[in-house]
Amino acid sequence: MNNIVLIGMSGAGKSTLGVLLAKIINKKFIDTDLVLQQKHNNLLHEIINNEGIKKFKTYEENMMLELNVEDTVIATGGSVIYSHLGMNKLKKSGIVIYIHVSFSNIENRLRDITNRGIIMKDGQSLKELYNEREPLYKKYADIRVDVHHESIEETLSTILDKLSQYRSEDKET
Repeated sequence: MNNIVLIGMSGAGKSTLGVLLAKIINKKFIDTDLVLQQKHNNLLHEIINNEGIKKFKTYEENMMLELNVEDTVIATGGSVIYSHLGMNKLKKSGIVIYIHVSFSNIENRLRDITNRGIIMKDGQSLKELYNEREPLYKKYADIRVDVHHESIEETLSTILDKLSQYRSEDKET
């Protein structure tokens, strides 16, 4: 159990934080969105548009189940939490950190979501999507890191502190 798995909404900063975190703690880094894109030779929004949400979720779940990495920081796509099987596999492989960003901040960060590759039902608003996913992120998280207006360095420091606390609590039990 030596991976660190970052979950959260699209636009939360998982990929950016993941790369930097991996450098700081000397782990490898993988972005599951990039793995999916490479495997299917298409951008996320093209996979969703061409093959549909259901097929995309299947691809994402299969990719998580096939993922076999150690000593790695894993930045996940925002929709990984829809797969119970996939999330259980990720949880068994390491510590899951929920990068929580308020809806208003997500809304500001995601100005144009059309090319972002976000799974949204027809007619679903970003707010509805956020409210749908929030309980799932909380369900799977071992650690929650709230990001407001902190710098990347401050957020990384918080992640490292919470990881340290989590690991010391884990040793006590």
